[in-house]
Amino acid sequence: MSYIEHKVHSQGLQYIEVNSPMCHAHIFLQGAQVTHFQPKNQPSLLWISQAETYEKGVSMRGGIPICWPWFGLHPEPDYPQHGFARHKIWHLERIQESEQEVLITLTLPTSEIETQFWPHRTQLTVTIALSTQLKISLTTQNNEDYPIKFSQALHTYFDIQNIKKLKVDGLVNTPYIEFNQNKHQTAGEVSIYKETDRMYHNASSTQQLKTTQGTIVVKREHSSSCVLWNPWIEKSKRLSNFNQDDYLHMVCLEACNILDDSVDLKPHETFTLSQTIYWQTS
Repeated sequence: MSYIEHKVHSQGLQYIEVNSPMCHAHIFLQGAQVTHFQPKNQPSLLWISQAETYEKGVSMRGGIPICWPWFGLHPEPDYPQHGFARHKIWHLERIQESEQEVLITLTLPTSEIETQFWPHRTQLTVTIALSTQLKISLTTQNNEDYPIKFSQALHTYFDIQNIKKLKVDGLVNTPYIEFNQNKHQTAGEVSIYKETDRMYHNASSTQQLKTTQGTIVVKREHSSSCVLWNPWIEKSKRLSNFNQDDYLHMVCLEACNILDDSVDLKPHETFTLSQTIYWQTS
């Protein structure tokens, strides 16, 4: 039997706490953001900074922020970085329970879409499937009579305990862009020993994060691009809601549709980006 409670954080943000035979999770209505996911009898998969302030209208530093309808900086300098979906209050549509999973569906209300930045009629839905695995799916529906183009990411922060011992597998022979330079991944595994901000394209659908606690499997659907990010020492000093040594304990491996993988969505069609994460058990 699952115990599902609607709670209010001390800072006023509403969230859903799920305690099931399979996992423990927190999902905030702001940003439809999963901030905690821990399978039963296993370590937590997601990281959130102890410096996080849970401020209304500000994306939380950790968990899975949703970047939509663009990723990174917009060409227009006054547009918010990573879009606006991660700052908005989403509507809880339904919670469904079965022996296999708890399924939570949230939508972004039309009133929350900032038309000065995004003047298109679209419906945005997030489904979060909680079992021994976490699957998050972001669906965009184009309700216009013309095509729209967007980029997006599930900006997942993983709890990896010790960045100096992390190995990232599944990116060999993959091209990427880092600090405006085109590069190619040649090593079989990636180690992180400095600021890392790699936008991979034509990437395989599965990667592994080999940590001191075990191996985290990360699978993407309808995505051939991903981002590997760690701010390292100097950038950590400039980040909001981030302790200076937090870089040691986290890494982002983000399911994306960016670069040539950005989405051209035809009128009245939908597109779903999904990511599944879990601890490898064999």
